[in-house]
Amino acid sequence: MQLFKGKPGIVQLQLLVWLAVSLLLFFSYLPMDGAAQSAVYTILNMAFYAVIIYGNILFLFPVFYQKGRYVWYVLLVIIFIGGTGILRGYLSMWVYNTYFAKTPETINQEAIIKYASGGVLIFVLSLIFRIAIAYFKLKQQTEEIMVQKSQAELNLLKSQVQPHFLFNTLNNIYYEAYREAPRTAALIERLSDIMRYFVDESPKDDVAIGTEVQFIENYIALEKIRIRHEVVVFFEKSFSSDLRIPPMLLMTFVENIFKHGIDKSSEQNLIGISLVQQNGYLFFKTNNTIHTETAGNRTTGFGIVNLTQRLTMLYGQNFELKIDKSNNNFAAYLKIPVS
Repeated sequence: MQLFKGKPGIVQLQLLVWLAVSLLLFFSYLPMDGAAQSAVYTILNMAFYAVIIYGNILFLFPVFYQKGRYVWYVLLVIIFIGGTGILRGYLSMWVYNTYFAKTPETINQEAIIKYASGGVLIFVLSLIFRIAIAYFKLKQQTEEIMVQKSQAELNLLKSQVQPHFLFNTLNNIYYEAYREAPRTAALIERLSDIMRYFVDESPKDDVAIGTEVQFIENYIALEKIRIRHEVVVFFEKSFSSDLRIPPMLLMTFVENIFKHGIDKSSEQNLIGISLVQQNGYLFFKTNNTIHTETAGNRTTGFGIVNLTQRLTMLYGQNFELKIDKSNNNFAAYLKIPVS
């Protein structure tokens, strides 16, 4: 039997409560009524208790009270308790007269009132029962969340083993390459910094703006090695060193430049980037030439759409995002509040 093996759940706890109440009723009847009659009346009364309790917490309370239909709830509770009390009284008397009475008895108004008043007490207990169930559900969910959190932390620690192994390997390659090819070593170092940013910084709610700028500069340096001719980048920076912003917020514009705004066969690839903090706002602008070969393929894409959704979640309507394509020039403009 596996019912009570291990830590009991909500259903098992309810079964334990009902079992305890059943035993309590049975042994309270036993001295006066004997084993058979006590067992029958225990089953009968427990059935009516269950109808009242679960009828309230599973139907009346959620369907009427929780939906604000308070008058209907009160009326139906009165009818429900009265109806079950009358039914319980007549059924109990029928069972008694049929199986246990030496001389049949008739049910009277006083007995009906007694059964109905007993139903009121059970109804009040149903509210307590509901609160107890809600508490144990919440407690169980909290424990499950804690287990999931612990498992997530363990998985995170496991997942960090491979990146850190890779970082260490890249560092070893960097030192070997530095002797023979310093330029290659510098690119390896930038790649290592980018990967470390993704692992350590991007999951955070905000990062230092210097870290974000360094990430952008590393990305630009790695992109430039794929292009045959020199790409000239003008990067204007003016901001407080202690400023923090959400990670990967500025990257979409820079990524779009190298995806759509570079002509690999041209010797005139000019990129302008400006990041300026002023009057409680951070202004980020990018500017690049639209080449004939890429003009037809240049679209805002899903990156801008996703960025807009993210900005809305972060700042509501307190931001500006503009895209302008004119005179063979593509310009992006972003304004966000900073503290």
